[in-house]
Amino acid sequence: MTINKSAETAQAEALGHVTFLDGQGELPMIEISTPWSTAEIYLHGAQVTRFKKNEEPPLLFLSQCSRFLEGQPIRGGVPVIFPWFGPREGLGQHGFARIKDWDLKAIVAAPDGSVSVRFRLPDYSEASAFPPFTAEYLVTVNQALTLQLITTNQSQDAEFTFENCLHTYFDVGDVTAIAISGLKGVSYLDKTASYLEKTETSNAIRIASEVDHTYQNTTGTVEILDPRLGRKIRVEKQNSASTVVWNPWIAKSRQMSDFGDEEYERMICVESGNVGCNSISLPPGGSSTLMVKLSSETMK
Repeated sequence: MTINKSAETAQAEALGHVTFLDGQGELPMIEISTPWSTAEIYLHGAQVTRFKKNEEPPLLFLSQCSRFLEGQPIRGGVPVIFPWFGPREGLGQHGFARIKDWDLKAIVAAPDGSVSVRFRLPDYSEASAFPPFTAEYLVTVNQALTLQLITTNQSQDAEFTFENCLHTYFDVGDVTAIAISGLKGVSYLDKTASYLEKTETSNAIRIASEVDHTYQNTTGTVEILDPRLGRKIRVEKQNSASTVVWNPWIAKSRQMSDFGDEEYERMICVESGNVGCNSISLPPGGSSTLMVKLSSETMK
């Protein structure tokens, strides 16, 4: 793939913040360094696969069994789920954005040391089933990882209805030891119980079996307390009414060819977006930005 470098991109690269590499599977990848952190982003799916603060373990989980192939999803990091979530009859799981190559539009190094990367989803044939739209993705790397998925309805007369989700995989020391807070009192659909609607009663959610919960009508911050790694992860979001919590546990891990049998022990997904009853409908010319900020701090 050819990467067209803007003047800002060339400047950022010259400053030593950005390196262009062939990643796994020889897929094009961008490596970013800042005074606080490092990150890796593949053009395939515009997928962030690594974010690591200095002196901390990686924030994101990436399966050692992940495929890095055209047309296949990368298992880990932050897949971009768009324009639908989950299965859709006759179509693939979780939309097509995560398995398509995105165009790199610009890289900007800010005076404070932050680096921002902007991607755009090309006009693939799969998009013809929807009204005309544009999807852009802005990734900002500094002491936190900030992700903005910007969708605009380009139609002059049709509404554009879609789902989106930033399907974040977090690296944890031991999934059975973590506690997830910020969802008490929220109703959710439990996929492991045939999508039965329930209400979260726990201040601190614990993982002791397969979990696949879609929390509805919730806009609040979620925190992951990880005593084994000694840190607290914060998932802050804007224009997101859904939070998904997922861990495949033992049986499902063994059924997944791109996921290690024991890797469920070291990961948890806390995903931010708008799915199901929280899907977005944009009027002609309308635009919506899903923003997620991922940060961490040492537990006291």
